[in-house]
Amino acid sequence: MVMTELKARRRSLTILGATGSVGRSTLDVVGQHPGEYSLHALTAHKSSDELLRLCQLHEPSIAVLSGTREDPELRRRLREAGCRTELLFGEAGLLQAVEGCDTVMAAIVGAAGLAPTIRAASLGKQVLLANKEALVMAGPLFMRAVRTASAVLLPIDSEHNALFQCLPSDGQGRVSMAEVRRILLTASGGPFRTASPERLETVTPDEACAHPNWSMGRKISVDSATMMNKGLEVIEARWLFDVEPERIEVVIHPQSIIHSLVDYVDGSVLAQLSNPDMRVPIAHALAYPRRMASGVKPLDLAAIGQLTFEPPDMGRFPCLRLAYSALHAGGTASAILNAANEIAVEAFLNGRLGFTSIAKVIEEALCRVSASEADSLEAVLEADRKARDFASGMVLAREGRAA
Repeated sequence: MVMTELKARRRSLTILGATGSVGRSTLDVVGQHPGEYSLHALTAHKSSDELLRLCQLHEPSIAVLSGTREDPELRRRLREAGCRTELLFGEAGLLQAVEGCDTVMAAIVGAAGLAPTIRAASLGKQVLLANKEALVMAGPLFMRAVRTASAVLLPIDSEHNALFQCLPSDGQGRVSMAEVRRILLTASGGPFRTASPERLETVTPDEACAHPNWSMGRKISVDSATMMNKGLEVIEARWLFDVEPERIEVVIHPQSIIHSLVDYVDGSVLAQLSNPDMRVPIAHALAYPRRMASGVKPLDLAAIGQLTFEPPDMGRFPCLRLAYSALHAGGTASAILNAANEIAVEAFLNGRLGFTSIAKVIEEALCRVSASEADSLEAVLEADRKARDFASGMVLAREGRAA
């Protein structure tokens, strides 16, 4: 009887971005519950060696290298390793990976994850959303696809997952905001929470990536250091929970123990607490509406001692202000914000742009690239392209002045 029930709830899983930090954490959680999940597809951008290793270890039905053209040598290596996994290439492979499964972990960082994530929603899948850009760039389009196909959307960002856990839901991923006064997204403040303006001028990529609480990829770590990550999360929350920007607040919480809070109209405030480990929201979403072990150690409040809070400094973190501005502007402004940020962060990580210039590139892009109605995926992608071209030009111009 137990085995019959186990087999009945066994779900096939695709992990978009399997070699990243969220993908690896997802595989860790899945590995703790053998028999509950089968791996349909694993994808990576260009990390071929790591993807081949994961194929040997997990034997998914499909593997995708989205940033690599057809490569017979990789196919040969996969066969010689004894894997029966089908190897696909390019964006078409990503779109194919979300078919034939029940659940999609959307963990590709950046705009590259937009098309397959929307495709998964339009197919009515259970979408575990770690790719915040799907909502930042195309919030109305993405949520329309979710509603039209009756997809189950479960947030993976620790803050949005915390809000989801504190809001009343129907077991199908739908929450009610009727009795909510406001939602509060917590932010650690990153490694430069108390840094002087002079100090910020000399920040190096390695320093920006040294987050005090979380272990993340380099792009997300820089976004956390500039607080653009929190700005993107504000935009994400607006669409995910269908809540007005004025009811979304950010509070600095350096300990990263309370991941978000919901303030109800009767004065009650509910919070979700856990150690800062992405396996907590991943396990919650994988098991929803049940609960299952994540492998994260229990929270010891006595050992932590105290939890502190402070308002964000918009002067020190202009990227947060810019995100609110883009959200209020509407249309494709958020896509422009996201694209310019991706270009600026990449330039910073490559030593081509200063840390404080990231916000300057983004602000200039928002001023100079015209926003339009975000009424189609084509319009969103066109805004993304124009913003990338403009931001890339600004980086080159700043390099020329520096030389």
